[in-house]
Amino acid sequence: MIQSIENALYPIVCDINNYLSSYILVFLLIAVGLWYSVKTGFVQVRCFGEGMRRVFGNLSLRGGRQESGMSSFQVLATAIAAQVGTGNIVGASGAILTGGPGAIFWMWIIAFFGMATIYAEATLALATRKVDEDGTIHGGPVYYITTAFKGAFGKFLAGFFAVAIILALGFMGCMVQSNSIGSTFETAFGIPAWIVGVVLVVICGVIFLGGVQRLAAVTEKIVPVMAAIFLLGGLVVLVARIKYVPATFGMIFKYAFQPQAIIGGGFGYAIKTAVSQGAKRGLFSNEAGMGSTPHAHAQANVADPHDQGVVAMIGVFIDTFVVLTLNALVIISTLYTSDGILAGGYTGAVTETIGKANLAQTAFGVVFGENFGAIFVAVCLFFFAFSTVLSWNMFGKINVIYLFGKKAAKVYSAIALVFIFLGTLMSNDLVWELTDMFNNLMVIPNAIALFALTGIVTKVVGRHKSLK
Repeated sequence: MIQSIENALYPIVCDINNYLSSYILVFLLIAVGLWYSVKTGFVQVRCFGEGMRRVFGNLSLRGGRQESGMSSFQVLATAIAAQVGTGNIVGASGAILTGGPGAIFWMWIIAFFGMATIYAEATLALATRKVDEDGTIHGGPVYYITTAFKGAFGKFLAGFFAVAIILALGFMGCMVQSNSIGSTFETAFGIPAWIVGVVLVVICGVIFLGGVQRLAAVTEKIVPVMAAIFLLGGLVVLVARIKYVPATFGMIFKYAFQPQAIIGGGFGYAIKTAVSQGAKRGLFSNEAGMGSTPHAHAQANVADPHDQGVVAMIGVFIDTFVVLTLNALVIISTLYTSDGILAGGYTGAVTETIGKANLAQTAFGVVFGENFGAIFVAVCLFFFAFSTVLSWNMFGKINVIYLFGKKAAKVYSAIALVFIFLGTLMSNDLVWELTDMFNNLMVIPNAIALFALTGIVTKVVGRHKSLK
């Protein structure tokens, strides 16, 4: 029954995604990023150092319980927890397989302009948030969408976004994360995916019930540790493959503009595939422009929206230019080099044994050995995906409360737990395509509001410049 539904849905969802990601998504993401880069005087360059100082100047893994909301670092950890998930490992793998190594270059371009976009998103989330009498903070795109557009149109756009994010992250997105955890654990340890699903449901259920404060306490500890372990492992692989690193960077730049040489087809088809894969997977990875992480940034206890805006930029930088890039370098330097199994491209018999779900495990296995490589990636992916599930549940919950009130929050969390379990049972491809579709749909109302509220963001930037 489930298989027949999957078979019927898959080609329909693929067609919708192909249109959205190849045309609408690329245009909107680059347009918004370019717009805010110019309007803010390239804030991602000017204020990069300030953002780094705010993140690492007073780094602490014990932010303490806040009276309401979260500390700035707790917010960043929650945002990075959402950003650094399967998109960095499985998503980047899929982009490289489908669009070639050059897709990573287009991810970098999307991320560079995305840093200006996420500055605007975080700034607007703080400028338009609502605070209840008990200190509970509600903030995110639905609040700045209704600020931008009054009346029925604003309510429609906000409602459209809220439904899309509940489906994209709260339900389908959690399926992607649990699906990836289940499949990698099955490969590494031989544990049936459904058993992993049961364990995930129990752990997530306990944290969901603890609310924002419990979530903040978990993410501020998990995120730095998980990132450090993955980066250390990746650096070990790159040191072992050091002679191939220059060629690895060469392939990224070469195949960004000559993708047909590695993925086949005509130049027009190949370049469109490389760019759209970079945009689609880049969006899923760093989430800039998608409207998800503003829910976390709205919770920040900061003096000025600008202060969190520059911190938000560092989240995109860490996600794409550090974690995702390291994973891509590992994959390309081990599998696409002259001695790699994908040196001739993703064609032939190799397509029967290698896919985006096990590509990273295979790559790390070149240096670590097949068994330990699979185990290392499975453990890292568990923490990446697990922390993402926690953050995405919170983002979805904020929108459920916006639509249906606080009483609906527990029902939502219960349904989300069911989807987490179902993710370990369904096929990888359909889960990814459904998530991509709703991610793409989220971008549209969010981008419209970002353009409409340019004045608020430029006012914050102007005030910051005058204070310097």
